[in-house]
Amino acid sequence: MSQVPPPFDPELAAALEMIKDMISPGLTMDEIATVRQGAGIEMLGQLDLTVEGFFEVEDRVVPGPENAPEISLLICRPTAPATAGPRPVIYHVHGGGMILGDNRVGVDGPLAWAKELDAVVVSVEYRLAPEHPHPAPIEDVYAGLVWTAEHAEELGADPERIVVAGASAGGGLSAALALLTRDRKGPRPIGQMLLCPMLDDRNETVSSYQMAGLGVWDRTANETGWTALLGADRGGPDVSPYAAAARADDLTGLPPAFLDVGSAETFRDEVVAYASRIWQAGGTAELHVWPGGFHGFDGFAPQAALSQAARAAQLTWLRRLIGT
Repeated sequence: MSQVPPPFDPELAAALEMIKDMISPGLTMDEIATVRQGAGIEMLGQLDLTVEGFFEVEDRVVPGPENAPEISLLICRPTAPATAGPRPVIYHVHGGGMILGDNRVGVDGPLAWAKELDAVVVSVEYRLAPEHPHPAPIEDVYAGLVWTAEHAEELGADPERIVVAGASAGGGLSAALALLTRDRKGPRPIGQMLLCPMLDDRNETVSSYQMAGLGVWDRTANETGWTALLGADRGGPDVSPYAAAARADDLTGLPPAFLDVGSAETFRDEVVAYASRIWQAGGTAELHVWPGGFHGFDGFAPQAALSQAARAAQLTWLRRLIGT
């Protein structure tokens, strides 16, 4: 098995060098508490979620899964009156390896799309592993989607035009959500945007070995995240597809998917495989493998040329899907 990693894009390699002291690729279980208190989370509280007044912002507590705590939704609605009927919804699931983050993590991307598309953003907060293992996170995410669809009118939104979107763990949960709501005959999203998604608990791809110790999330961190979520079941025969979407036997009947991933990251091979399996099941998927991209590169280095290209491709797909 090849251990030689593909090269990083030069601009992105420079960005990695700048953040290397803040982010270790090999996160372990005993480091979770420390990372949760890191400077990155504090910086998220300083984001202008209104985007200079374009959005009105509300934190709403809504019912969670049956016999479980309530969940928090971050709701961002354009302040201007709608001119073309109910707005589409970007239902956002945050990243953080199943173990970190809140509903503000990564929401700047969906807000940028929503500003261009005149859309509502609903970002869900879910319980984190290891304190809350599977199925707590996906059940929270599903409960938030159900609430959003049922209350779309009050948000000035269209329940028939909901796109689920997430990066990293949020991408994995978005893929699992598409499977779960299909199987439960719940709300039917019109698309799933899966950005560098965390799909496969087995952690045995060539790319997971190639990128060991490199980038911002390597196979050690991946094992940490999946073990926190699944415990001793990680990598075994009985993992639910609603935890790890790559475990699904049936990928038919899913909404169109956008998948992107860097060529120089742990998740490359599992993302490519998932897109291929959607096509093999007769589904629709658009796949981008960005040459030299590390995990989450467009968020860490948004001004890089590759990041700009990735963001443009995401917006183009959304525009085509939503019809604006």
